[in-house]
Amino acid sequence: MKIVVMGPPGSGKSTQAELLAEKLNLPHFQTGKMYRRIAEIDSDLGKKVKGFLAQGHLVPDEEHNQILKEVAGRPQYRQGFVLDGSPRTLNQAETLPFGVDKVFYLSVSDEINTERLVKRGRADDKPEVIKERLKVYHQQTEPILAYYREMGILEEVDGEKPIEPIFEDIVGRLEK
Repeated sequence: MKIVVMGPPGSGKSTQAELLAEKLNLPHFQTGKMYRRIAEIDSDLGKKVKGFLAQGHLVPDEEHNQILKEVAGRPQYRQGFVLDGSPRTLNQAETLPFGVDKVFYLSVSDEINTERLVKRGRADDKPEVIKERLKVYHQQTEPILAYYREMGILEEVDGEKPIEPIFEDIVGRLEK
């Protein structure tokens, strides 16, 4: 089973994806973590990715798809996985190198996302970068929701609740 957990920066998608992967005994495929690792490598791709992340911009589709295809093709992901942090644009959703069985969207307001990100305190969680990341999310990532809704695989979840009730909601929807 291939599951995508989506939501704006700070929505808790990585937390929920990790819990879901553990429950389903599937690997957790986290593109944000993957990007941060690549950004630490002294290579052309690493430098490009580092620049995009520092400015709060999305990694362009071409680089994203190249990375995703390589990673998703690894043996540990062939039986399925829980993916978070991707797709981030409609083009990425339409050109994923694999099919998706279910998409969970964690709906959270910008205000709450900003509070969560500031508390998290990562180097790229500065207020001006957070504001840009949320703006980019609304412009480029939210249109994907209509695409998955039309496919009949989108489940919208209230992401403002505590971690455990969100997780119970997601698991309940999977068991339907």
